[in-house]
Amino acid sequence: MQWTTPRKLIAGLAIATALSTSVFALPVQAASLRMAWSQDATGLDPHKQTAFSSLRLLELIYEPLVRLDAELNVVPAIATSWEFASDAKTLTFKLDPNAKFTNGAQVTSADVKASFERILDEATSAAARSNFLSIASIDTPDAETVVFNLSTADVPILVAMATINAAILPASEITAGSVGTTALGSGPFKLDSWEPNAKEVLSANADWAGGDLAIDGITISVLPDETAILASLRAGQTDFALLNDPLVATMVPNEPNLELNRVGVLAYNVLQLNPSRAPMDNLLVRQAMSCAINRQEIIDAALAGEGKVTGPLTMPAFAQDPSTLFCYEQDVEKAKALMAEAGVDGFTAKVIAATGEPPVAASEAQVLQAQLAEIGINLEIEIMELNVYVDTWLKGDFDMAVAQNGGRPDPFPMYNRYFTKDGNLVKVSNFTDDELDSLMKQGQAETDPAKRVEIFHTFESRLAELSPWLWLSTGYSYTAQLKTVTGFESSPTGTLFGLTKVSIQ
Repeated sequence: MQWTTPRKLIAGLAIATALSTSVFALPVQAASLRMAWSQDATGLDPHKQTAFSSLRLLELIYEPLVRLDAELNVVPAIATSWEFASDAKTLTFKLDPNAKFTNGAQVTSADVKASFERILDEATSAAARSNFLSIASIDTPDAETVVFNLSTADVPILVAMATINAAILPASEITAGSVGTTALGSGPFKLDSWEPNAKEVLSANADWAGGDLAIDGITISVLPDETAILASLRAGQTDFALLNDPLVATMVPNEPNLELNRVGVLAYNVLQLNPSRAPMDNLLVRQAMSCAINRQEIIDAALAGEGKVTGPLTMPAFAQDPSTLFCYEQDVEKAKALMAEAGVDGFTAKVIAATGEPPVAASEAQVLQAQLAEIGINLEIEIMELNVYVDTWLKGDFDMAVAQNGGRPDPFPMYNRYFTKDGNLVKVSNFTDDELDSLMKQGQAETDPAKRVEIFHTFESRLAELSPWLWLSTGYSYTAQLKTVTGFESSPTGTLFGLTKVSIQ
């Protein structure tokens, strides 16, 4: 398994094929892109952040070894090539000798080693730590070569590395303990200033090894809501915007000077239960809740119909037909029977939801509240500011949570953090199961693609039947732009990395 295509060729091909619209010639110092979103980043440490709003910013500043393209293929980032040994227990990367941090220092194998050692250090509380527990040691034979020695065959580790939670940081910053207080990356842009919940100013990184940019920077305004963003676009005060609310996004095509970019995403909307708290520690109660909800009704009422029902696996290569999963068709009578069998005559619980991420969270909670009331469950809805919600969510300190979680092209890095005994986010799921744990490990070590699909189909079916969470839907990633903006490439991951291809007429 080897990839050796030069990065600048990749960038050139992507630019040539991204859109069929014409691209106008630009001066050497092109315009700065005026961008807006309604939810700001909550922090600058790429290894720790879980909020989508943080990841969208940090993906423009930092780089991982590899990244995913718009078709979910693994492509070069800091690494120009990689190769697994035949037993998939050794993974060797060659680094781009032109990759530099924005302080001018070359990105070396020492930085890669220091970054992964930081991720693996429990004291870091890295968001993706458990995705890399197979790393037994890291060799750095020279400045441009990194060898990961693995304790088990681990093909999905490559996909796990293609996220900003696996960003490469300067070893000097890690030693100094300054990660998160500054934003020193090797990505396409550098952060010049950040006024939390107000504005970010980024400038183009002239030394970025990934290619030349057609804009000289991005100024991001944090506006109070997405209707204000749409008004700013209409007035020509904003060039490009990230939208999360499908109700607002569906208005964009009606605007003569605006264009909407819309792509289905791997992220999923879910009602997370806390199976460590009674009565949700009772399997029958959790199953009753799954039977009681009408997922399509939630999509229609809360997402303006913009979505589709999903099981736990949202990636096309592994997903099953949701109708084959346990109680995915609403059956209120069966739900009532399960509650009676459990000996639970209704109960009251609190469900938390965040403001702004996603904007539909409160609406989803209200529809769930009405549906679960039919089987005697009284949901009390608590809406929290995003940073408070994230802290509460990471502690697992809730009865239920309406959440939007990120997806991955591979099930192992998507769920092993939550549903294995070594998962670093098992305190968020509050749930383990011996069979799920075993299936995860089998899927990690298996190298035959067809067998991996079989393993994860079994995993998904069991997870849906155990119902620690109630998966609801997948939706879309939306961005809107003036027609003077061209070249943006959307991705199923929701990343804004496609801004590296943007031009302004």
